[in-house]
Amino acid sequence: QVQLVESGGGLVQAGRSLRLSCEASGSISNFDAMDWYRQAPGKQRELVAVITSDGTANYADSVKGRFTISRDNAKNTVVLQMGSLKSEDAAVYYCQSNKIGVGSRWYYNIWGQGTQVTVSS
Repeated sequence: QVQLVESGGGLVQAGRSLRLSCEASGSISNFDAMDWYRQAPGKQRELVAVITSDGTANYADSVKGRFTISRDNAKNTVVLQMGSLKSEDAAVYYCQSNKIGVGSRWYYNIWGQGTQVTVSS
C-alpha cells in the first residue's frame, strides 16, 4: 500500500512564503512524476506544478516565478515552495502521482488528502 501525505499548509499573509511537503509512505522503490494541484472553492482543480523523475519542473503560468517544486527521491518527498503569495493562491493543495512502485508492484493515480492554504490580505 502507498499513501501521499501533505503537510505545511496554513494561514499566511499576502506577499509571504509557505512551504508544502508531500511524502510518499510505504516501501517505495520508484516514483514517477509528481504533481501539485490546487482547488479553490467553486473552482475546478488546477495543475500548479509538475516535476518529473529526473527533476524537470514545469509550472502553471499563474505561479511561474513564484513557486518552486523540488523532490528528494531518497526521502520520497516532493516540496512546493510558494513565494509572494496572493489571495488567489488560497486553495486546498493536493499532491498526486501517476505511478509509484512498491517492491514489484505499481500503484496508479495516487492522491494525497490535501492541505489548506489560506492567504490573508
